[in-house]
Amino acid sequence: MNNERIVFMGTPAFAAHVLEGLLNAGYNIVAVVTQADAPVGRKHVLTPSPVKEVALKHHLALLQPLHIRKEYADVLKYEPDLIITCAYGQIIPSALLNYPRFSCINTHASLLPSYRGGAPIQRAIMAGEKNSGITIMYMNEKMDEGDILYQKSLDIREDDTATSLFARLSDLALEMLLEYLPLHFKGDIHPLKQDSQKATYAYNLTKDDEHIDFNADVLQVYNHIRALLDNPGAYAMMDGKVVKFNDVSYLRQAIEALPGTFLGLYEKQIAVSAVGGIILFATLQMAGKNPLKAVDFYNGAGKAMVNKRFE
Repeated sequence: MNNERIVFMGTPAFAAHVLEGLLNAGYNIVAVVTQADAPVGRKHVLTPSPVKEVALKHHLALLQPLHIRKEYADVLKYEPDLIITCAYGQIIPSALLNYPRFSCINTHASLLPSYRGGAPIQRAIMAGEKNSGITIMYMNEKMDEGDILYQKSLDIREDDTATSLFARLSDLALEMLLEYLPLHFKGDIHPLKQDSQKATYAYNLTKDDEHIDFNADVLQVYNHIRALLDNPGAYAMMDGKVVKFNDVSYLRQAIEALPGTFLGLYEKQIAVSAVGGIILFATLQMAGKNPLKAVDFYNGAGKAMVNKRFE
């Protein structure tokens, strides 16, 4: 096994799985860099990132700079031969990019140059894409524009949510790194420049993205909702109250009701009309309340919603 000194930079569960796999494979991770602890939940409890949890579990050196562009000196103290980033969440400065003798590489959850940016998995599902993948690439100071080193595709299933696709792509990212790193250290490298004219962008999600407009084709609505499950979530308004959606499916059929109409129960699921069909929910949730199965939701708040429209 190579003894090259690796600094790993990442934040979410996607990256934590990759880090754990590299450690289990015997790679020499000398330090881990992750985002600062973030407030989570209604009580805004400061919570460590999944990558931080892995680092603490393995007693690894841990850095959490607020702004890596300015606070990079401590990373250089670990004299990395290679820096691997995986959904870290900040642009890496040139002082770090130019330091390691084996450069800096990134694992990105799309088939670059498609879906550059911070939300490639959710944006691909929203767009109804049939495949995604992982790209291992050289890093530069621009957003996901470095030369491609290794790339593999993965089918997006029609029932994939962001959560399920995250998990499968995380497995693929680890598999690819374990295949690629020995070649990288041997110098068996064949970079491919990206065609920027084919680039598309997956900008970070906003609160507006979480709001569901049912005035669209039923498949488009379905794709939008499943792309947001289970994080950050999807919602619409009914009588001024937030209703959150879970466990979504759809049926394409003729429907007379206006889009967004709460139709009631259909085979023990809540049905809402869209253009050309109905969206079905096995679970719904009023803001501030626990999720409820469709029948329980209907027997509670749901009966008063029948024939009303989501805003």
